[in-house]
Amino acid sequence: MPEKDLPVILPEDVKFTGKRGSPLLESETFLNAECPKCGGRARRETDTMDTFVDSSWYFLAYCFGEDKIDFNSSLSYWMPVDQYIGGVEHAVLHLLYSRFFTRVMRDLGLLSVSEPFQNLLTQGMVIKDGAKMSKSKGNVVDPDYLIEKYGADTSRLFSLFASPPEKDLDWSDKGVEGAYRFLNRLWGVVYKNKFKVQNSKFKINEASRLTPHASRLFRKTHQTIKRVTNDIEREYHFNTAIAALMELMNEIISFEPRSDEDWATFRFTIETVLLLLSPFSPHITEELWEAIGNKPSIFEQKWPDWDEEAAKEEQIELVIQINGKLRSRLMISPGLSDDEIKKMAIEEQKIKEIVGNKTIKKVIVVKGKLVNIVI
Repeated sequence: MPEKDLPVILPEDVKFTGKRGSPLLESETFLNAECPKCGGRARRETDTMDTFVDSSWYFLAYCFGEDKIDFNSSLSYWMPVDQYIGGVEHAVLHLLYSRFFTRVMRDLGLLSVSEPFQNLLTQGMVIKDGAKMSKSKGNVVDPDYLIEKYGADTSRLFSLFASPPEKDLDWSDKGVEGAYRFLNRLWGVVYKNKFKVQNSKFKINEASRLTPHASRLFRKTHQTIKRVTNDIEREYHFNTAIAALMELMNEIISFEPRSDEDWATFRFTIETVLLLLSPFSPHITEELWEAIGNKPSIFEQKWPDWDEEAAKEEQIELVIQINGKLRSRLMISPGLSDDEIKKMAIEEQKIKEIVGNKTIKKVIVVKGKLVNIVI
């Protein structure tokens, strides 16, 4: 259009039918125009909205009910969005336009917030044979093939275990096999011991009543609940959550129950593993939950809580040397940093007496074993 004829005003008499295509296609006065160059018949473009216009405000539409748009109560209750998760290609344009729209609506008095999203997590790509997995490259792994060979649970578990969500995932057939083996080990352990587990009626009140090896498994279970919960809810690192469950699985396999207390601990740990694994591999966990005599569905159960006291590591004995000679011992928690261990060793009363006014040249920490103070 010549500049003198701009802007082209959109008609207001169009009907929004919800059918496919632009409502402008039904407006003869808008659709049919005269070519400004030759004077012949012309057709105006009806696709006038960029796709980013839709994706820049759709989250606001989710806040409204079906019947009415109530800007004040609905938007003030739901906005801003707590967590936005999307591909890395959205991290600039979509996010930028969403912020533009949000601020315009704020300036119009329709919104009370300036930012649409509180947190952003950009997920990585899936890489196979060194290239981004895509249909155009022909390097896509067929999910139907994986599900037919390994099952949906294995496919889900590997995809989540292979990398943290913000990193690219390197597809590996060996990795799929590893996830498959883990689920098979879990299945084998449960079915091997299911009758003993079903008949275990003893209740664990506190770890102090347990045998030393049962107490270790009890502690590891509470540590795993804490780690998996934090990895899912705070970090979104599903790979480390699954790794923690694999570690606990190794403890279960090496555990040999003998007493009623042992079997009660074993049952508690098995049930915890199934509950924590259920979001990742829902089908096998539902099956095994029923196999050990539990009803109703595992997905109607409460997410397990951890006991902070039970999750504490046992204290370990730390040897303190001066110039390579044993001078004292100290009981410490294994989670301390090197700097904390150095400080505790230097301030130990017997060590302070030996060091006296001498100059400390170096403090060497061997994690979990000893501290050597060089004077």
